[in-house]
Amino acid sequence: MAKEVRRKSRIIIGGGIAGLTAALYGGRMNLEVLVLESALVGGQIVNATAIENYPGFASIKGSELVATVQQQAEAFGAVIDEFDSIERVDLAAQPKIVETEGYIYETDVVILASGMTRRKLPLAEEAKYTGRGVHYCELCDGHMYQGRTIAVMGGGNAAVDAANFLTKYAKKLYLIQRSGQLRADEISQQRLRAHAQVEILLDTEIQALQGEEHLEALELLDKPSGEVRTLPVDGLFVNIGVVPNTAMFAPAIGLSPDGRILAGEDCRTNLPGVYAAGDVRVKPVRQLTTAAADGTVAALLAEKYIEQLKEEK
Repeated sequence: MAKEVRRKSRIIIGGGIAGLTAALYGGRMNLEVLVLESALVGGQIVNATAIENYPGFASIKGSELVATVQQQAEAFGAVIDEFDSIERVDLAAQPKIVETEGYIYETDVVILASGMTRRKLPLAEEAKYTGRGVHYCELCDGHMYQGRTIAVMGGGNAAVDAANFLTKYAKKLYLIQRSGQLRADEISQQRLRAHAQVEILLDTEIQALQGEEHLEALELLDKPSGEVRTLPVDGLFVNIGVVPNTAMFAPAIGLSPDGRILAGEDCRTNLPGVYAAGDVRVKPVRQLTTAAADGTVAALLAEKYIEQLKEEK
């Protein structure tokens, strides 16, 4: 059965802060805006237990900030389609094509705000346990481990934020970091260390995953001593870095060697009518405020592009 073809003024791929901000501005300009998000709206920041560097809030949970911006965007008419996977894009076409599981969309403007995906462990058996003890989204799956033993792999802000969030469920929680120190900000570290059930294992690598149908234990290497031991756990949440969600846009869109979209401060890509906003764009600073700024810039310049197309017709 052929998919229904739908027309939209602009399509935003990704529902993080950059995408939601672009949707808010697009809605305010009375444009028909569709946000396509293949996972949870909010992106990486939705798991943050306390954001203290976003203007206007002394402290706010990531989920609360995302919900606020989403409500603002929807109040101005933006439609946010969550868990709708994109199967194909043709960004060089006019109109541009974005095909999802349910529809084929035609649009003059696409804003790429697809964010990042968490990097996986370099272990062959990881796939066997994915969804069976190994997870990448604590907000999605943390509730499955109420009163159980949880491990978090990683030492950056995302990992420590995940660990802080998971303390509400865990009977015992291990934070495992390959190097000798955590990279997360000091306030987040202090918040984590204040939980009695948390144990931080530095200079430690996961060498293997063990279990029958479900993850049951981790084989750990203590790097300074060379000692290998088995650590029983019920669940492992992996936070060892991210990779840009940009593979589907190549080769039409120019990418850097690490997969980020080549776009300047005006968020314009190499294709007319295609803009990049947020963490997917090559830029020296990646913060919530710069993501919101990118969403604003992309939305305003996209509106000018749409007006230009109307004048040319």
